[in-house]
Amino acid sequence: MKRENFSSRFGALMAMAGSAVGLGNLWRFPYMVGTNGGAAFICIYVLFVFLLCLPILCAEAMVGRRSQTNAFRAFDRLAPGTPWKWAGILMVLTPMIVVSYYSVIGGWSLEYFLKSLMFGFTSDAQSQECLGEIFGDYISSVWRPVVEHTVFLGITAIVVVGGVEKGIERFGKIMMPLLFIIVIAIAVHSLTLPGARDGLAYLFRPDFSKIDASVCAAALGQAFFSLSVGFGIMLTYSSYISRKENIAASSAYTAIADFVFAIIASCAIMPAVFSFGLSPQAGPGLVFQTLPFIFSQMPMGGIVAILFFLALLVAALTSSVSIFEVGVAYLVEERHLTRRTAALVVYVVTWTVGVLCSFSFGPLSEFLVLGDTIFDFLDKISANVLMTAGALLIVLFVGWKMKRSDVRDEFTNGGTLPVNDRLFPWLYFMIRYVAPLAIALILVSGLLP
Repeated sequence: MKRENFSSRFGALMAMAGSAVGLGNLWRFPYMVGTNGGAAFICIYVLFVFLLCLPILCAEAMVGRRSQTNAFRAFDRLAPGTPWKWAGILMVLTPMIVVSYYSVIGGWSLEYFLKSLMFGFTSDAQSQECLGEIFGDYISSVWRPVVEHTVFLGITAIVVVGGVEKGIERFGKIMMPLLFIIVIAIAVHSLTLPGARDGLAYLFRPDFSKIDASVCAAALGQAFFSLSVGFGIMLTYSSYISRKENIAASSAYTAIADFVFAIIASCAIMPAVFSFGLSPQAGPGLVFQTLPFIFSQMPMGGIVAILFFLALLVAALTSSVSIFEVGVAYLVEERHLTRRTAALVVYVVTWTVGVLCSFSFGPLSEFLVLGDTIFDFLDKISANVLMTAGALLIVLFVGWKMKRSDVRDEFTNGGTLPVNDRLFPWLYFMIRYVAPLAIALILVSGLLP
């Protein structure tokens, strides 16, 4: 059976950008900026994205395209008969864990989108504390979060069942432009609010005295989380792109789209936060507690709330589709299941784990794994260990196991891309020496109490 591929360069770029652009940009990035010094954090983040994460992204893409197979089989195909085949297990296991709890947050975004459609955030009587209590009551309830987790994961599975071209690629072509348009519209509206200039100054006027080791670690962790490096997504998607495509350009466009969207999202949120005299250091509750209060107070707040939570839902879906696809590709190519059956298997497994994650805010809140709730444990083990270990394995494989000539051949499309050929020595040095050291430091710091 002929293997599916993306049908166009634009479709491939939209799918790859969609895998990077997600809750990490619209939910996590703004609050990370708020709790880590504003513009100073952004400056460090930019450096990490383009000097460190971009080479890692290229490395993962090269493994995917050269192997032309799923994340599990890729290492074994490029280094047959070696222990590297076991790295493929990590590349499939990590996305399965991530999509389990990611879909719970996706369910929250669905709940808040539905609530916004009913203009549930436009009552002047609601205080910020009241909205915080509403959010707390919602996530700790038993069935509503599970229902929305079920629906969100179901939508994800339906898109993936459609296949690479008719499902994933078509979805990305529609949703990514829509997502950018919505967030730009919200940003423009936020910039018209009184006091919005203070929010812009917070984002773009750096105070470098705020930079310390913790800010650098947070920026590096956010770069890894946002670009989805190290857990098989880019490897899988790159296995679907043509050998004529420029891997460096595709990876760069993905990183640029991810960064630009994160900045636009911050411009949509921070000016509004400052306009209403609220603290940018609200943490993870910024989107689900602080912003609904702002929507209840701002002009046209009901419409803005609908657009914002629609954008949040779309961003969550574009990423969940890419994460979900890793497991499906494995089952289709290794276990020879139909795409529909494979999607059902992944759905049942991730839905079950997701229910436990949702219950960890309510009936299972007292059940702890190494001192954390189920949700927090899976989040920490994924972000601090599994993703980081995956990224380390990828750069070690490309930098030390693959032949240098094979890496150059893949990066330069057989020597037909002269710009890539000139960039190759720098890229190879970063992959071989700098990236492993940086990733090892992240891995160690993530394991420390």
